[in-house]
Amino acid sequence: MMCMHVQPLRVFFYLHVIYFLRAIIIAVFFLYANNTHAQTDQNTRPSSESIKYIGVGDEIFLELSGEQSLTRNFEVSRDGTILLPEIGPVKIIGLSEQKLQEFISQKLSSAFRNLTNLKVGINKQQRLIKISGYVNDPGEILLPSGADIQKAFAMAGNLRIGAQLDQIQLRSQDKTIIFNYKKYLDTGDRSILPTLNSLDEIFVPASPKTGNIEVAFDPSTHSNSGDAADSLKAIKIFGEVISPGSFTFNDGATLVDYLMRAGGVTRYASVEQIRVISNGAPQLFNLKAYLDTGDSSTLPTITPNTTIFIPIQEEEIKSGANMVYIMGEVFKPGAYEGKPGATFLDILANAGGPTRYAESRQIRLIRADGSVIPFDLSAFTEATGEQGMPVVLPGDAIFVPEKTDMNSKSWLKVAPSRAVRVIGEVVRPGRIEWSNEMSLLDLLAHAGGPTSRADTTRIEVVIPQKGMPPKKLAFNLDTFIEQGLGDDKLPQILAGSTVRIHDLPQDPSDNKSQWVRQSSNDSIYIFGQVGAPGRYRFTQAMHFLDILAAADGPTDKADISGIRISHRNKSKPTVSSLNLHLYFETGDEHLLPDVKPGDTIYVPAQKRLWLHTPKEATIRVLGAVNKPGRYRFDDTMTILDLLAEAGGTSTEAYLKKITVVNLSCCKDQAKVFNLKKFYRTADFNKLPVLRAGDTIFVPSRREGILYRSRESMRDIIQVISLIALIGAL
Repeated sequence: MMCMHVQPLRVFFYLHVIYFLRAIIIAVFFLYANNTHAQTDQNTRPSSESIKYIGVGDEIFLELSGEQSLTRNFEVSRDGTILLPEIGPVKIIGLSEQKLQEFISQKLSSAFRNLTNLKVGINKQQRLIKISGYVNDPGEILLPSGADIQKAFAMAGNLRIGAQLDQIQLRSQDKTIIFNYKKYLDTGDRSILPTLNSLDEIFVPASPKTGNIEVAFDPSTHSNSGDAADSLKAIKIFGEVISPGSFTFNDGATLVDYLMRAGGVTRYASVEQIRVISNGAPQLFNLKAYLDTGDSSTLPTITPNTTIFIPIQEEEIKSGANMVYIMGEVFKPGAYEGKPGATFLDILANAGGPTRYAESRQIRLIRADGSVIPFDLSAFTEATGEQGMPVVLPGDAIFVPEKTDMNSKSWLKVAPSRAVRVIGEVVRPGRIEWSNEMSLLDLLAHAGGPTSRADTTRIEVVIPQKGMPPKKLAFNLDTFIEQGLGDDKLPQILAGSTVRIHDLPQDPSDNKSQWVRQSSNDSIYIFGQVGAPGRYRFTQAMHFLDILAAADGPTDKADISGIRISHRNKSKPTVSSLNLHLYFETGDEHLLPDVKPGDTIYVPAQKRLWLHTPKEATIRVLGAVNKPGRYRFDDTMTILDLLAEAGGTSTEAYLKKITVVNLSCCKDQAKVFNLKKFYRTADFNKLPVLRAGDTIFVPSRREGILYRSRESMRDIIQVISLIALIGAL
């Protein structure tokens, strides 16, 4: 026993020694590998002079196969970061190019799995410089590495005229350096130019000789402002003249001479109300009267420091017994003097005619007595209207209204008596101006036509009637187009009517929200074992299979041979039945019922067959079967079909004693069928004859004599075993 305990301890000790020696060998190997790698790194490490460090403005490139978002260039922002996809901003300023690969790989490893082929490096080293002041294009610029301050000026659009070159400032790291760029331009000494770093700011001041206000100097227009050198004696002319300004006083020059020196008066000058202030005394001068009479005594005396003002001519109101007024969307609205024989078109043509925004169908002629005469210019020019050209009398006013814009929010532009309301499923619902030349199709086309969700089989139209309630009718646009009917079959719409286009249900399986706007006469009800029972809206042309398919068809529990249809649209309600199973076998279209809106379809369930089928038309299957119950039977079926319909016999079935009870006229008869024997012989002549109303009973094996004998022997053996055990104890 002692040797048996010592031997396992020995084995345990030897295993520990082996593991310890293995650990020492692995440690020595790794130490040697690290030392060799360190020497290799020391031999291959670049010198400090060749190391590139990341700075603001540098351009970094990334390449990763299969990732388009990473294979591009990234610019280092002012805060020293780049924006990596899926990661966000990453600060890399100050890193060397050698450390950049490892740093970026570490950041991307949290979002990307395979980074084996990742390549990172510096594409371009640049400097972000801000330049402001007297340059043509101030702002931030990116300078290539090694570029000097001249390159910065060139990228900023060069210096502007008036820049002070000897006081240019360079602000770098809270220090301001002032250098003389003019001296560099004179000598070419590059040591004068300071070195630029990222985030430096260059400011170019303006020369104090430019003054406080910057103006563009043009010698060609300088003389237009006058030629006076002495402002105390200058003649000041302003107002409606071509070239107002201050002019030198010339002894003996008249007011007309000074107006000529100012380029003359403009077309808007009020030459009858020229104001002259000479020796502190104001006076009015009528240039028109002077030109009409030539009386030089009316010219005012011009003395040194005289002020001359030519006011703008004010429009005077034109009125009179022969005036005709034209307003609205014409090119030259205003008052025009009527002449004998002038027609409506003559006056409209003198006003330049209607503009492109004019509503030429709704022109109004307003009489002097206040009466209004409408005139349709478009119908008159097309010779489609019965109205002739109105006669224009003195004092009348012609108003050309603005064309109604479909996008205009002001619906008041169209009076309710001239509009038709179009609501529902059209592209542009709203109020549309109506003309008797239009039809319902014109109206729908003007509204953009029905949408893809529109129910065009029932368009509702409400038409007003004078002194009577409005007339309501429904129009089937699909039938109108399919039959190719003429416009005389369209509803006769009048101004003030309302047209409503319904929308189709969003989903035939869930259209309960449409019930409120859907009458029962337009609906078909589907109940029972279908995928989506409910209420559906269909047209007269719908087929029974279309309706059944819209309800997702019968379920696997449906009894498709006993479908019931209740017809409510007839004078007397009727009920018809449909054996859909027979239709699928024969393909006879005459078996399908003619279903109309308002009818009801009921698809019963198979398990509830006994609720609506009499017992004389079924056969009962009882006992040890998987699905006992009542089943429909016909003359083509056998007992095997019924057992298969009942799910087959169970594992406890006693197949030798299947009982068949036949229902006869005089006395019920019972027969025994040995299904097990039938499996061996396959003699179909031995199958019992079945009729509707019969009963099939499959007994359990527990009811057999052999099973009960075996159970009795088992009980006896258990009792004998118990007695023997008690005796042994």
